[in-house]
Amino acid sequence: MLDLLKRCAQKESKTTLHNLPKGVSELSKSRGESAYVMDIGDRYLAVVEEGLGTKNLIADAMYEITGKTYYDQIAQDTIGTMVNDLITVGARPLSVSAYWAVGSSDWFTDKQRMTDLVTGWARSCDMAGVVWGGGETPTLSGIVKESAIDLAGACYGIIDPKDRLTLGEKLVSGDRIVMFESNGIHANGLTLARKIGKKLKKGFKTKISDGRMYGEAILDGSILYPKLIQDLFDKQIDIHYMAHITGHGWRKIMRLNDNFTYRIIDLPPVPPVLSFLAEQAGLNDEEAYSTFNMGGGYAVYIPKDEVQKTLKIAKKHKIKAYDVGVVEKGKKQVIIEPLNITYKSESLNIRN
Repeated sequence: MLDLLKRCAQKESKTTLHNLPKGVSELSKSRGESAYVMDIGDRYLAVVEEGLGTKNLIADAMYEITGKTYYDQIAQDTIGTMVNDLITVGARPLSVSAYWAVGSSDWFTDKQRMTDLVTGWARSCDMAGVVWGGGETPTLSGIVKESAIDLAGACYGIIDPKDRLTLGEKLVSGDRIVMFESNGIHANGLTLARKIGKKLKKGFKTKISDGRMYGEAILDGSILYPKLIQDLFDKQIDIHYMAHITGHGWRKIMRLNDNFTYRIIDLPPVPPVLSFLAEQAGLNDEEAYSTFNMGGGYAVYIPKDEVQKTLKIAKKHKIKAYDVGVVEKGKKQVIIEPLNITYKSESLNIRN
């Protein structure tokens, strides 16, 4: 039903276009992409609104176990939900606004937790190369639980020069799919992760294969990709499309509305925490790769002769990159050959 809501909202929102002032127009193809784009003359303006979800509930549980708040790390996750979406259209993030809604203002009386959130938010802005421009901290008694906080925000960026716009128009058969690593769950699939934590005998204290507690591994801060993508553009890499692998997992590889087959012939390593999650949840490969990022946090689609240069640039940024597949003519689908999985177009129904 959530996907239906998204499609209904996209349809109804188009009725408001008459409110744009003279000299400003929308790029209609950006509707349904990860960021909304407007033409403002000599450059494009892009905007994203996003939220963390429920990952902070695991931070609260681990706070009781270890005495560490982890709010610096989930601040990074929240920034990641915004900036990693914004850059998919070719935008450079400029400004982030924070939206921190609490059930009670008493939430801010924990000085260490509050400090970790604020300093972590600022540090993450530095990591993404974006200015923190302000925000809102409403108290929503009766909507948000008294002990909880809802972390969200908005990010604004520009596409300049305009030829950096990346909405898939240049995608062609033969383009390679390069995926940049994830370091864990990032900010999607946390409801399932919390359910698993509740059913484990030792809960979030359960050790996984890398020797860490399950809860600690879940709380690794998301990788932020903006500076890498900016460097790719600066080094003249001809990026034809990009996808942030979040909800819907690897089905997001076919987010573009156009008809292409995305053939995956190699896979990045799966972080131990995601292998543990899939096993404990009883997910087969098809279910796991349609739920989690499974080690691939971000995808760029580029000409074959630019793959090696892209891999080298990613290495400079200390982000592992993998040449995982190819774009082909054909019906819209994702084929993961090593796992004998095919996701049909109807399995990703998030846009009109």
